[in-house]
Amino acid sequence: VQLQASGGGLVQAGGSLRLSCAASGRTFSRYAMVWFRQAPGKERESVAAIMWSDGSTYVKESVKGRFTISRDNAKNTVYLQMNSLKPEDTAVYYCAANLGGYSANYRLYDYWGQGTQVTVSS
Repeated sequence: VQLQASGGGLVQAGGSLRLSCAASGRTFSRYAMVWFRQAPGKERESVAAIMWSDGSTYVKESVKGRFTISRDNAKNTVYLQMNSLKPEDTAVYYCAANLGGYSANYRLYDYWGQGTQVTVSS
């Protein structure tokens, strides 16, 4: 089982990035796919989630209206579109999968991607 995250980079405040998480090795149809982020010295936090089965989504309040999560079933890939980026969005972003559905508790997740760095300059 593999989750491959990509798409991070350095962007100026107000810019956009799209993160991708390609899943392989098993069927994720009953999984919640979640993007977490972790800034230096801070706890890992969930940012957005999508249920692979029905496409229902969750987006953290502080990024609502700026971040959008989506999936492409044919490509087995989940995306996080990030617009109007702010310096406080700077973090390593991870995708994760959990058979038990969405939870904000990152310790419950079964599978993790390797993380991709997002840096937003002011």
